[in-house]
Amino acid sequence: MLSALLILDEVQQTALIASLGASSFIAFAMPHIHSSEPRYLLGSYAIGTIIGCSMSLVSGWLSLSGTWEPHALDIVCAALAVGVSIFIMVITDTEHPPAAALALGYVLNDWNLLTMAVVFGGIMLIVIVKQLAKPVLIDLL
Repeated sequence: MLSALLILDEVQQTALIASLGASSFIAFAMPHIHSSEPRYLLGSYAIGTIIGCSMSLVSGWLSLSGTWEPHALDIVCAALAVGVSIFIMVITDTEHPPAAALALGYVLNDWNLLTMAVVFGGIMLIVIVKQLAKPVLIDLL
């Protein structure tokens, strides 16, 4: 987690760091609830990434046309990314709230393949450590 945070902080990805932090809280403070299981963590991060990056690209393409004010377009696309991510997480039964914030972060921040790799590496590390420690973890809330 520390290495993921250091790398993401270096590239100024604060929204993405926040979602990993929130996921860490859910995974380790509430290890036995559904949204902290690997299916939910990994599935929701995949959905948040796909939808967030897609809406970021849509925003970029539409801003090139010059008919939209770029900042307003980013706000609209960010809101759509959150809503669509939530909807898809619900219909695929992979609800994990921080991944909706991840979708938002991809629209409002610059990103590249390294960013995506670090985010997935971070969530994978959370899943692995949580699964290894699960026998001794208790729900704190």
